[in-house]
Amino acid sequence: MIFDDIKIYLPKYLTPELQKKLFRDLNQFPENIDNRLYSSECIEQDIIYQGDGIKDLLVVDMSRKEFKNKDSMIFSNTCDIDIRNTRFFSANIIYSPIVKLEDYINKVLNRTSKTEDEKKSHINSIKKQEISQMFYLPEGKIDYEGLVFFDTINSCQNKLLNRDNLNTKRIFSLSQYGHYLFLFKLSIHFCRISEKVERTY
Repeated sequence: MIFDDIKIYLPKYLTPELQKKLFRDLNQFPENIDNRLYSSECIEQDIIYQGDGIKDLLVVDMSRKEFKNKDSMIFSNTCDIDIRNTRFFSANIIYSPIVKLEDYINKVLNRTSKTEDEKKSHINSIKKQEISQMFYLPEGKIDYEGLVFFDTINSCQNKLLNRDNLNTKRIFSLSQYGHYLFLFKLSIHFCRISEKVERTY
């Protein structure tokens, strides 16, 4: 990749130095799916950012009719759920639970009839962010390898998530690189036009 070619697709608010850093990280993909996905800098304590990991959000399992509190990842746009933004109605917070990769292997993958080589290949594809249905979270800010499925979405009222103790609820925030990858995969999952159907009117 050539920086001048790809920089038109990079966020415009970044300084030239940060643009080049993001480009370097993207240029090393997928060999750098590691702790670089997470932000290491201080962030504003009362803002929930898109891609944040938040402890103990209420998750509904419709198939089992169960309610659980689970660590989850925020899908909502940062500005939409900023309580300082005045609007006619409050936007709900959209999120999906974080699943431990180990649990996915034991409860799902090992119960299939796939060979060991097929399972290893699938896990490798997960870790390289090649599967559009999920986002892989490497160990680092979290003490396990995690998965977030784009098709297990939950939501809650914005006001239900207390910002006063957010520093105790936030597990991680994504780095610029991690957020870029997250948005890219989110877009592929929800927005790709590949159904090959002519929608006439």
